[in-house]
Amino acid sequence: MKLLRYLLFPVMPIYYLVTWLRNKLFDLGFKKSKSYDFPVICVGNLSTGGTGKTPMIEYLIKLLKADFKIATLSRGYKRKSKGFQLGNDNASAEVLGDEPFQFYNKFKDDVLVAVDADRQNGIEKLMALGNTPDVILLDDAFQHRKVKAGFNILLTTYENPYFKDVVLPTGNLREPRRGANRAQVIVVTKCPSNLSENEKQQIFKCIAPNKNQQVFFSAITYADCLFSDKERLEINALNTFTLVTGIANPKPLVDFLESKNLKFEHLNFNDHHDFSEIEIEELSKKELILTTEKDYMRLKDYASLKGKLFYLPITVSVDREAEFIRVLKLYLKA
Repeated sequence: MKLLRYLLFPVMPIYYLVTWLRNKLFDLGFKKSKSYDFPVICVGNLSTGGTGKTPMIEYLIKLLKADFKIATLSRGYKRKSKGFQLGNDNASAEVLGDEPFQFYNKFKDDVLVAVDADRQNGIEKLMALGNTPDVILLDDAFQHRKVKAGFNILLTTYENPYFKDVVLPTGNLREPRRGANRAQVIVVTKCPSNLSENEKQQIFKCIAPNKNQQVFFSAITYADCLFSDKERLEINALNTFTLVTGIANPKPLVDFLESKNLKFEHLNFNDHHDFSEIEIEELSKKELILTTEKDYMRLKDYASLKGKLFYLPITVSVDREAEFIRVLKLYLKA
C-alpha cells in the first residue's frame, strides 16, 4: 500500500490544485455556502479518518444536553437507506449508518439523530420538525462547505498530525493544510495520558494557530468492563478472546489491550466494513468476541453472535476543559 502511494505521487499536485481551487471558490463566494441564525457546530478533520470524531460528538452531547435540545446530523456512511432519515424505534445501522446508530442507541432520549448526505436539506428537515433542536452537531462535515457552520472543531491525532502530512493519494489529507484556518478550535486527539507541557508547546508551535483559534489536547479512556445489550464482563477477568475491528486506526485499542497482558487474536477489517455471511459464520465459531462500539452496532443483530459479542466503551477527556466549555458556550450565547 505504501509503495502504491509513492507511485501515485505525480497525482498529488493535481489533487492539491483541485481541492485548493474548490475551497478558494467558496472563500471568494463563487460557490455558495449557507449560514444559519441558530447554532451549528461542525466536528471534522483534514485527514481521511480515525481522528476520533464519534467520541468527540458524544462528548459534546454530554456537555450540552442538559441545557439545549441537541440534534446530530451525519451523512450516514455506508447505510442502505436514501435521503433524510431520522432515528426512531425502527432504527438500525443499515438505516442510519453505524456511527449515527451508535448515537441513537446511546442518547435516543436526549437527542435527535438524523442522516442526510445533503447537509442543507438535513438541516431544513430538522428545523421543520415540531420538536425543533436548539443546536445541530454536524458530524464529519468540515469539507461540506455548502453549509457554513458557525463553529468548527477540527480534530487531528497526536500520532499523525495534519501538519506532518500531505494530501491524497500519497498522504492522508482530504485538502491542503491551510484548510485548518477555517476552524475556531483545533483538538489534538488520542494523546498519551502522560503528555508533558513541553511537548504540548512543541505541537502548539507546529500548529501555529491564528489569533482567533484555540488549541486543546484530548485523550481516550477505555472502560474497565465489556458490555453487550444484556451483560457486562470485567476486562481483567478475560482469558483469551478474538478482537474484531473495522475502524480506521485500531492501534490505540490494541496497545491498551496488550498493556493489560491479555491474550487475543486480532481480526482487522477496513473502516465501516460490511461483514459477509461467510465472515459472520467464521465469527460465530469464536468463543468470545470483543469489538469497538461502532462495530458492535453492525454486528449485534446477528443471532449467531448473541451471548459472545461484547464492546469496549471509550470516553474522551479534554485538557483545560473549563476553557473549552467557556469557548463553546460563548459561541452558543452569541
